[in-house]
Amino acid sequence: MATATALVARLENREAEYRVQPHNIEAEQALLGAILVNNDAFYRVSDFLLPDHFFEAIHQRVFELMSSLVRAGKIATPITLKTFVGEMDLGGITASQYLARLAAEATTVINAQDYGRTVYDLAIRRQLIGVGEELVNVAYDAPVEMAPREQIEDAERKLYELAEKGRYEGGFQKFDNALRTAIDMAANAYARAGGLSGISSGLRDLDQRMGGLQPSDLIVLAGRPAMGKTSLATNIAFNMAKAWRGERQPDGTLKTVDGAIVAFFSLEMSADQLATRIVAEQSGISSYKIRQGRITEADFARLTDVAAQIEKLPLYIDQTGGISIAQLVARARRLKRQKGLDALFIDYLQLLSGSSKNSQNRVQELTEITTSLKALAKELAVPIIALSQLSRQVESRDDKRPQLSDLRESGSIEQDADVVMFVYRDEYYLKGKEPRPGTEEHNKWQIEMEAAHGVAELIIGKQRHGPTGAIALQFDAEVTRFSDRADDLRLPDRE
Repeated sequence: MATATALVARLENREAEYRVQPHNIEAEQALLGAILVNNDAFYRVSDFLLPDHFFEAIHQRVFELMSSLVRAGKIATPITLKTFVGEMDLGGITASQYLARLAAEATTVINAQDYGRTVYDLAIRRQLIGVGEELVNVAYDAPVEMAPREQIEDAERKLYELAEKGRYEGGFQKFDNALRTAIDMAANAYARAGGLSGISSGLRDLDQRMGGLQPSDLIVLAGRPAMGKTSLATNIAFNMAKAWRGERQPDGTLKTVDGAIVAFFSLEMSADQLATRIVAEQSGISSYKIRQGRITEADFARLTDVAAQIEKLPLYIDQTGGISIAQLVARARRLKRQKGLDALFIDYLQLLSGSSKNSQNRVQELTEITTSLKALAKELAVPIIALSQLSRQVESRDDKRPQLSDLRESGSIEQDADVVMFVYRDEYYLKGKEPRPGTEEHNKWQIEMEAAHGVAELIIGKQRHGPTGAIALQFDAEVTRFSDRADDLRLPDRE
């Protein structure tokens, strides 16, 4: 802006002395002038622009005062601002004179948003410089107890926050935009094999009940120990990865057409234990035989073939135990950015830790964890399947089928989850109730055991988008595999 030559000249002289961070004084002046002339221009930038985004201190002060006046329903003009700005020398002119010139030489308000974005983008670049400088300084002077991995994760978090701040999306959107998205989802489901709007789990009855696993959903899979939670999760994860198919887009990115790129956080089991389970499931060879080496030459050949097929799948395992929710979020974002991500599994919730401020209160800590997972599911637009333990009160009831009230440690799990499912196997409990052989009770027990053998129930206790009820699955304990039951053995629908 021509009238502010004194201020611009002062900055140019400063640039000659040392390297100045990215800025555009003329864009800041043009934006402020546009708002002074027509306060409606403020609302074009108010949802993403803050006073700190301006480079010049006087501009930060002016925009802050403008924001306060406009939001209070008052008019922001050079006259109304004069009282609050105070007196200061701006290269030979007073603050009130400077405001008057900004308004006098303002351009059209139509360009206000473009000016705002220029100011904003330059502010983000200055923050990037700050992150880089801090990264270098901390690397030089880091304390002994600070591991390099911690610094990397901290830098990643700050960079991702900047990336999210750099997006202009957000706020209100017209309903027709949301409606168009919903119709597109329905059209994709209609065109896709199986008619699913979400990602297929590979289990027929579960897909029919839920329409597949939906993006942005937090799905909690809960059960008592030995019910098969991890086995079911690995089965579904493998089915998704096996069905994955992608198409290269015109912009060079890879779009998932079917199946999913899967991340599996195994906080309890090691990666090789998880891999052994998957290999056992796919080869039909018992996992304990594989671990003990009790296999034939033919079995080993089959294992080799299965392993060759599995190693090409887009299935990523993180076996780090005891990680915090912040670390999990950072790693999920990184995988999404580098390799792509369509579904995320966590085994299991109670092994995650929250921030240090909630470490003394486990209920608050778990609330922070579930809230963060739900936010991450929405942010990455992927289903998150989180396994969870159940409280011991299940064992004290005659009917051991779990309920929502059995979720351990916090009601936030039930509150934040879009879907809550329970794995239940009556066979497990019947085994421990065997009566004395030769009695009438033992005969009845044998009949019950035969009926329960290999049967698992997947109980949908909560579902925001559809009905609840139980689904019968076949469970082969020898190879830890869940599969569909025959049609004549399926449970009747229960709404």
